[in-house]
Amino acid sequence: MSRGDLTDAQWERLEAVLPPIPKMGRPPRDRRQVFDGIWWRARTGSPWRDLPERYGPWETAYAVFRRWQIDETWARVLEKLQVKADADGIIEWEVSVDSTVCRAHQHAAGARKRGPDDPGRTRPNGLGAEPDDHGLGRSRGGLTTKIHLAVDASFHVLAAVITAGQRGDAPAFEQVMDRIRVPRIGGGRPRTRPGHVLADRAYSSRQIRSYLRKRGIAHTIPEKRDQAGHRLRRGSAGGRPPGFDREMYKRRHRVECRIGLLKQARGVATRYDKLAVRYESTVQLTLIRQSL
Repeated sequence: MSRGDLTDAQWERLEAVLPPIPKMGRPPRDRRQVFDGIWWRARTGSPWRDLPERYGPWETAYAVFRRWQIDETWARVLEKLQVKADADGIIEWEVSVDSTVCRAHQHAAGARKRGPDDPGRTRPNGLGAEPDDHGLGRSRGGLTTKIHLAVDASFHVLAAVITAGQRGDAPAFEQVMDRIRVPRIGGGRPRTRPGHVLADRAYSSRQIRSYLRKRGIAHTIPEKRDQAGHRLRRGSAGGRPPGFDREMYKRRHRVECRIGLLKQARGVATRYDKLAVRYESTVQLTLIRQSL
């Protein structure tokens, strides 16, 4: 066993939420070996062809990673781990929202763009969500991708959204909140509403505050200086300042700490995947591995 591979206890927890092995067809390769190989690639950021021999053929590891992305197995496994954590009372529904920019390697560029030249073939469910820009943005620093996260008080990532690096935080806020969905054991509607939301000044907008009020979600978001100045210049027509609890706001550090832990995987800190849906699966794989 090499550094970073699953222990026996971790494999037992993971195996309990993996899909059942098909009864027909060729017997699959040892799934623990394959998972360790896929995780090795995400942890090191190495090309698939450089996978060590102890993990078996690299083609097998890549085929499993790709197939589980297309049929959304990675997303379902992560959801099952969230369900178990919520049933055990581990998830605390005080959610912090923030984003982080990740540099994209030059090999991440070059995927075919969808447009008038696209033959219009039917795309599998796991590829149909691929954005036209592949979640890549250009700036003076080069190619970048942004990960938007919603993290609870116990450091569980409840939602992750991939966008181009130049995208703002506020426009993606509602998309992140809509991704929060934790089913309940025994039936019932999934929980989608946090008890409290913490966010920095980038999310200070009338639209976001109105969205949270309509959903009955308490929030702590500092007001931007220009917004405060504009409100004061309007006098009584400017309305009252939004409430802000400075001590409560200090708890927002959890999302910053969780981002640092997530980016310990070099395949996340630097994007090597050409497709945004593949990179999202790399993020999901990392969250699964760090939850065991």
